[in-house]
Amino acid sequence: MELQDLLSAQAGDDGQPKKDSPLKSLKVDLDFYSESIKEIAVEIMAEGLSAYPIFIAHQHEVSVGELILDRNELGTEWSVHASTLEEFVERGIINEDRKAQFIKQYKKPEDFICIFVVVPQGANFVFYPYAKR
Repeated sequence: MELQDLLSAQAGDDGQPKKDSPLKSLKVDLDFYSESIKEIAVEIMAEGLSAYPIFIAHQHEVSVGELILDRNELGTEWSVHASTLEEFVERGIINEDRKAQFIKQYKKPEDFICIFVVVPQGANFVFYPYAKR
């Protein structure tokens, strides 16, 4: 799924004025965090921890992965944790029998951030391209 798909999915058609999706601020933060996230993804792969780094973007508390970018410290809207496919399987977020399918869908980690976006309505995986510098 692309971030644009999630942004579109958040817009309601209930006759109420549309509020800006909090995911718009996620795009801003991901562009800001991009270089740091890429360094950590490369480190995860280089150290042999996983070939499939996953980053969790959230605005609340999550208990998966390790906090790498704290929105309170950085003055941003979103915090980010670093994790791996292996931890997601171990914790049951990705079922063991869906692991192969996830790997098949996983985009090249040198080019895309695999981000698990957690919002009050639920959570979803997004592959977001690293910001071009």
